[in-house]
Amino acid sequence: MKKFVLEALAEDVGRGDLYALVSAAQEASANIIAKSDGLLAGQKYCDVLAKEEGLLIRWHKKDRDPFSKGELIAVVESDSHTLLKCERTLLNMLLHASSIATLTRKFADIIAPYGTRLLDTRKTRPMLRVFEKYATRCGGAVNHRMGLDDCLMLKDTHLKTIEDLAAFMQKARQEIPFTSKIEIEAESFEQAKNFMAAGADIVMCDNMTPEQLAEVVRYKKENFPSILLEASGNITLETIEAYAKTGVDAISSGALIHQANWIDLSMKVN
Repeated sequence: MKKFVLEALAEDVGRGDLYALVSAAQEASANIIAKSDGLLAGQKYCDVLAKEEGLLIRWHKKDRDPFSKGELIAVVESDSHTLLKCERTLLNMLLHASSIATLTRKFADIIAPYGTRLLDTRKTRPMLRVFEKYATRCGGAVNHRMGLDDCLMLKDTHLKTIEDLAAFMQKARQEIPFTSKIEIEAESFEQAKNFMAAGADIVMCDNMTPEQLAEVVRYKKENFPSILLEASGNITLETIEAYAKTGVDAISSGALIHQANWIDLSMKVN
């Protein structure tokens, strides 16, 4: 986290803030104000920057707190050079994380009554995976794989290279860590049945309709109750409730991150 924050600041500062060459430093404070509704995320990262740069941040909202347009998010105090040097990095981290958390909360609230878990995906911006997945957690999601070493997932591209699935599964159980799970992507009811029988820990039902998914859920409950089912593939705010109603264990969506529109926050120097 520290490395990420300092690199983000260095990207913005470059060889040095030219403002500091012209104006003498003075004591300063600024308010971070919400200019739209949302859910806060990014506080932890801003606190790291504050510690490294000697800022004092008094938070009026914390990670996972909702806020409304016009509300005070935080007051930042420091000398003017440091405050203005860090302004954009602070806001960018809050804006990016809070935008993802805000959209994630909308998805999570819809499916909460059904006990279905909301998962993020590996569709993250390069070098921002930990940061963006932190933001989805603030919004109420559960992290899916952090990387290829986290779980053995066999997608359609992998299955094209496997001639004997039973033999592959047997070898996989010997080679991967004991605590690692195996998840297989199914595109049809027949595939889902075959992958359950093959010993998958999780079956991902990809691009199925809610009706098709409901059929898989019924079969799983009757024959393989310990296997987890995940629904994925172009699931939107408009359709996610229909998928949750099937009784599926989890729903994953890359949209939590790549479809998040930036909310509006600003910093005003007092």
